Amino acid sequence: MKQLERLLFLQGNRCFFCRDPIPEGEASVEHLVAMSNGGTKEDENCVVCCKAVNAALGNLPIKAKLQAVLNQRSRFACPRSGAYPDGQVSATTAHEAQPERIALVVADLQKRGLSRPRRVATLKNTLNSVFQMSLSDPELDALLSSLQSSGYVLVEDTKVSYALPAGA
Repeated sequence: MKQLERLLFLQGNRCFFCRDPIPEGEASVEHLVAMSNGGTKEDENCVVCCKAVNAALGNLPIKAKLQAVLNQRSRFACPRSGAYPDGQVSATTAHEAQPERIALVVADLQKRGLSRPRRVATLKNTLNSVFQMSLSDPELDALLSSLQSSGYVLVEDTKVSYALPAGA
């Protein structure tokens, strides 16, 4: 049995972080201590989550991963969508979900290092790839506005620069 299948079975086919069922084809193995940070492929270091969470957490240190989860206002909300797999809309409104989305975007931008997008249009494409879905224009604008008001992103005309926390 493959590790992904085994971990999915052990976790009841649910995401380690949000506990929601993982849709078919969306499961991936998340190394709690990233391989690039000395982590292993052993089950003790691995959990299953959706691809969007895995991409967002990337190779962050375990402390930063836990902080991203703890920064949630209530229960951990998967960035995959604003709805739960059964089709119900999350109790968290789009406005309330911004801190969770900001944390995931900042983690992704930190991971990109010097390869961060330098134009607004490219940054919006990057935001869509972080959440592995097409966000609406108002959602993208709200997210970009939140990034600016939080001081992570500076936009002048169509150019983007960054003021990310240490480790960026």
